[in-house]
Amino acid sequence: MKLRLKHSFGGFGLDLSLEAGDGITALFGPSGAGKSTIINAVAGLLRPDEGYLEIGGTVLMDTVRGLHTPPHKRRFGTVFQDARLFPHLSVAQNIDFGTRYAPQGAQVPRHDVIDLLGLGALLDRAPTTLSGGERQRVALARALLSGPQMLLMDEPLASLDAPRKHEILPYLEHLRDGPLSLPILYVSHAVDEITRLADTLVVLKDGQIATQGPLRDVMADPAVIPLLGVREAGAVIEATVQSHDADGLSTLKLNAGKLVLPKVEAPVGTRLRLRIKAQDVMIARTQPKDISALNILGASVVDIHTGSGPGAAVTLDVGGAHILARITRRAVEKLDLRVGTSCFAVLKSTTIAPTSIGRQKEP
Repeated sequence: MKLRLKHSFGGFGLDLSLEAGDGITALFGPSGAGKSTIINAVAGLLRPDEGYLEIGGTVLMDTVRGLHTPPHKRRFGTVFQDARLFPHLSVAQNIDFGTRYAPQGAQVPRHDVIDLLGLGALLDRAPTTLSGGERQRVALARALLSGPQMLLMDEPLASLDAPRKHEILPYLEHLRDGPLSLPILYVSHAVDEITRLADTLVVLKDGQIATQGPLRDVMADPAVIPLLGVREAGAVIEATVQSHDADGLSTLKLNAGKLVLPKVEAPVGTRLRLRIKAQDVMIARTQPKDISALNILGASVVDIHTGSGPGAAVTLDVGGAHILARITRRAVEKLDLRVGTSCFAVLKSTTIAPTSIGRQKEP
């Protein structure tokens, strides 16, 4: 997808250009940054002052040429924060409603979608009897069965509580990694969602793109800490489940060594992606001994980023992967940290929450 937008309304201005490839492209930013406006423009629900949209080589919008393909002809499946199911129809009937809009030759096998989203046991139920997570899975199935060339997901988990969100995230991972291979434009202001799901991250601020790129590159950039928030900032790394141990812990294999966490609900051999928050990483110049933290990884300093406050963001290379440590400038001086300094990254096993662990797509 190639998108250029310029639009002004109500004292707010949108001015951006982005390209989204396969997988999930996440639009992240605070309320009012322009995320939903972008979705509406892509869906055809908003006519921007200036705009260009190209999907798969087909131009759907070009204000210079006066081209604006109407929403119903854009072949986008849209899932909103509210599932918007028809209350008088069963789950099966809601799902099948999407098929009437699928073009010839673009139909997705119904049973594949039902299996992918785990809806087999829900088909005869009414929407009013479903949990929030179940309703969103039905809405997603309906969108998929419309034969879309792209999915637009606008804060699809925002109305769910933490348990329901945790329930539906694995289904979204299966959708990202499964045989359907649809590009997805995903809007969220929740860091845990985007770090589990996104392949590409676009960070918005005041209607403009502050930064964009592959998820791991953007998350490891110290400059994004003010945009994500100090408490949420952290890098994303890959690991493989090596063992589940008798004491309730799991051992993961990294390029830099091993990582021990509370039991991870994934089979041995599963490739995972982990978000390690910058505030949870300590730095030692010498390898600590007699310490309760189980994770001590050899590292070297790649970058030290300081602002006007007392904090510093230190980028560490850990076996070829980059993680961030949020420490004080006083600590940087005390440890005499410089680019190239050898050190150790120290992480407690309990600091990486289950919501920060997701499945990584197989190569």
